[in-house]
Amino acid sequence: MSLLVVGLSHRSAPVSVLERASLAADTQAKLLQDTLAAEPATEAAVLATCNRIELYADVDKFHAGVAELSTLLAQHSGVGLDELTPYLYVHYEDRAVHHLFSVACGLDSMVVGEGQILGQIKDALARGQELHTAGRLLNDLFQQALRVGKRAHSETGIDRAGQSLVSFGLQQLAAGADPGLWARGKRALVIGAGSMSSLAAATLARTGVAEIVVANRTRSRAERLVEILQQGDDTTVRAHAVEMSAVGDELTRADVVVSCTGSTGLVLTADALADALGVTLDAPAEAPAVTAVPAPADVDQHAAWVENGSAASAPEAPRRVRLPAQSTGPVKLALLDLAMPRDIDGAAHRIDGVRLVDIESLADASADAPMAADVDQVRTIVADEVAAFGAAQRAAHVAPTVVALRTMAADVVAGEIARLDGRLPDLDEKQRAEITQTVRRVVDKLLHAPTVRVKQLASEPGGAGYADALRELFDLDPQTVAAVSRADLNDPNRGRS
Repeated sequence: MSLLVVGLSHRSAPVSVLERASLAADTQAKLLQDTLAAEPATEAAVLATCNRIELYADVDKFHAGVAELSTLLAQHSGVGLDELTPYLYVHYEDRAVHHLFSVACGLDSMVVGEGQILGQIKDALARGQELHTAGRLLNDLFQQALRVGKRAHSETGIDRAGQSLVSFGLQQLAAGADPGLWARGKRALVIGAGSMSSLAAATLARTGVAEIVVANRTRSRAERLVEILQQGDDTTVRAHAVEMSAVGDELTRADVVVSCTGSTGLVLTADALADALGVTLDAPAEAPAVTAVPAPADVDQHAAWVENGSAASAPEAPRRVRLPAQSTGPVKLALLDLAMPRDIDGAAHRIDGVRLVDIESLADASADAPMAADVDQVRTIVADEVAAFGAAQRAAHVAPTVVALRTMAADVVAGEIARLDGRLPDLDEKQRAEITQTVRRVVDKLLHAPTVRVKQLASEPGGAGYADALRELFDLDPQTVAAVSRADLNDPNRGRS
């Protein structure tokens, strides 16, 4: 079996496509279950964030796996396969491992170095474990990705290369001013009470806003977030919760609005924002045309790019379309939309006195951000960890065969000792124990060197065939080897860190 990932992100697709392809929690669960039901896959995990959707699977056929995973992503996202295919990327085996480790370190994030992705990878693993779709390979892979990400943040200055998406968004709202000075004394409205909204509220509190109002469909979750904010030792922010129905009234008093909900429709329309500010919405300007890249013939073309190891033949990511320039007048209401699909109507930029920063504009701004020297150090860490992970996986592949061999040897010893008991029934217990121990030592010494060596050889590139050779040479029962593998996989202590 081999690792395969098929996905799309802010690097390969425009925000408009990512919005339409976003997956709700229940849809992600159905996608995982359907992936396991598909013939090529035995394990599956989905990593879905505000700017990426990736499906990981352990497959036995590469081309069939690419086709099946691409089709499943299209079916569950609601975006047609023909439309989705140009924006998909494919990574296989070591390149798939390298991709996830890079993602975990923040190298592939919209804001390089941001650490929130680690929590999202942890959630993806927990979902796969809860639904029993993540087996040995994906458990090992995602747990190691978390360790690699933590190592990158602790051993390098990758944090200096970027910040969280929230901090970066507030910097963009401040438009060059010091975010702390810009936020001081302001009244903030946070819509949503999930992980991103909680991060936004905590960041706003540390930045220095005077008051935070939290609105959420479930009032108790909003109240819980308010309680957490008020318990913080490093802030004195005033905070309280309101119903979602009160958002319209709160808009009239807010200076800053951060929205990140799981809604599939707009939470704040341009008309609602204009009403809150008591202004008239300008007539929409003609939308600029978007030229899409030509689609490859089919998903097999993606497979060809992976097998050839060349990106030159892959289509370039579509160019982003910048929104028309925002109002240059004084900002009465600053809006930060961190949701995917978006919560705030993109037409809000036409409202006089409104400044809107959303996922698309953040992507444009971060594309020009300077890269820190620490990024090179993180890339070295990723390369080393990918090599180590591959070696460990190859060694683990031969381990059940080695265990089966030693089990067979132990059975042979037990059989011979039983025969000895029949031929020499007068042996006392001390003599029998000494003979048994001697025979076991002989067998162990004969097996020690070849089993240690085969583990070393199996850990090297191309070493997967040593397990097959061992089974053939010693005529091991494949079912016995499989039973050892299942026992190892079902070990409740396996993979705990």
